Amino acid sequence: MKTSERIINEAAQGILGYDDAVDWFSALEPVGQRAVLHEVVRYSMQAHATTEDAQQGVTQSGVKPTMTPAVLIVRDPILEQMGRILNLPPREYVNSFRVLLSTFTVADTRRRETECRGSCSHMWHNL
Repeated sequence: MKTSERIINEAAQGILGYDDAVDWFSALEPVGQRAVLHEVVRYSMQAHATTEDAQQGVTQSGVKPTMTPAVLIVRDPILEQMGRILNLPPREYVNSFRVLLSTFTVADTRRRETECRGSCSHMWHNL
């Protein structure tokens, strides 16, 4: 069985389909979903996600830009907004995951193409 770390990173790199990652997340209990949301936020912080990444992420997420997680993620300061997303009720978890995963994907892709190009030692970039 794959770990959440592997699933999130494989989805961010296009190894695992986005919808497959959402299906996996949706099958988790709310307490597990909340833990995964925290994990995606942590990875996004490590990838130095920006509001520009978030804007592109919302577009790619399939979540309406008027939904609460989409509205929050595109505002500065992004880390504060991610904290607000983590505090949304369980009914918002799937949309939150979609928005956070897409934002992480954009930020991580940017980072792999700039800082990690050709000399990356990050285990998760070498899947």
